[in-house]
Amino acid sequence: MAELFAVRNLRLCTKDCLCLYVCPTGATDTENSIIDVEKCIGCGQCAAACPSGAISMVPKEMPPQQPKEGKVVDALRALIQSKNEAELLALQLPGPLAAAVARSCRLMAEDLCREAGYMLPQSGNTRALLQRIAATDSPSKPLADALLSSLRFNEPAASPAPAAAEKWRCTICGYIHEGPLPPDFSCPRCGQPASVFVRVEE
Repeated sequence: MAELFAVRNLRLCTKDCLCLYVCPTGATDTENSIIDVEKCIGCGQCAAACPSGAISMVPKEMPPQQPKEGKVVDALRALIQSKNEAELLALQLPGPLAAAVARSCRLMAEDLCREAGYMLPQSGNTRALLQRIAATDSPSKPLADALLSSLRFNEPAASPAPAAAEKWRCTICGYIHEGPLPPDFSCPRCGQPASVFVRVEE
């Protein structure tokens, strides 16, 4: 089995159709313009012949997403939000320059989404999202079920961060208690009751 397969970007395709003549298996000749993955042998002839650069060779097995710290993901989300706002503003302006700015903002937002890990079909984030949709009665449930059964995920579903344990501080001696504070609790250091404890906000 080949390690790569061809994917056509319909937004870039200019219908020159050179790919139809060079493909040895006919994988590029389809009714819906989507290259037939089952027929594609990964030779790359179509990508090399396409004058508009609309065909890319994509790995069949994607590497796992690079892990990112929470600060990085938050920064990426803020950048995505700013690009979305800039796109909406540009769409309200007339002329081709404004349209180009809006398009540029959209493409940059999409790239940022991929970097943040929310547009990778094989990622754990995608699996977690689809599982949440599949657990509902929404009209999107059948599609989520179909994607869950057909996508080849290469990392486990993103698990929610564990909740931080409660912390309570004794106002008399400063002792820190972790976990729920029962009413009959007494400080092991100074013997004071639970009523003298205050919750520590992290």
